[in-house]
Amino acid sequence: MAELKKELSYLSEKELISLITELAKLSRDNKAYLYFKMNERDDPRLFVDSVKEELDEAFDSVNTANYYYTKKSAQAIRRKLNKALKLSKNKADQVELILYFCEKLRELGYLNFRHPVISNLYHIQIGKARRLIEGLHEDLQSDFSFKLEDLAEKN
Repeated sequence: MAELKKELSYLSEKELISLITELAKLSRDNKAYLYFKMNERDDPRLFVDSVKEELDEAFDSVNTANYYYTKKSAQAIRRKLNKALKLSKNKADQVELILYFCEKLRELGYLNFRHPVISNLYHIQIGKARRLIEGLHEDLQSDFSFKLEDLAEKN
């Protein structure tokens, strides 16, 4: 990484712009990351709101009539969540998104299937949120802890 930084420091502004543009064209993730980084100063909630909207769309399109499809959909939505979490370095945003995901699983009845894969997925996300909350500021810890405990005790 240090070598990469060193090499980038030798490039001109025009070359850097060209390189960043090419990176954005390579994948949706790169493009999304660049978009959020450029716009987060103007609207810090933009990232969280757009990920929640994307998760809502994914949850809305799920066929919950069969546990197999429900399980596969929950796993696919979790993969979307994990991709989004990689784009954010803000731990509070990550916790909020994980708790939102768990909230939706509960709210939409995914846990009613009592399928071990869905239950494990839920508990792993709760554990992730718990670990992230421990590293946050005390005020944020208390805010998120109430929500986390509410989600953890209902199961």
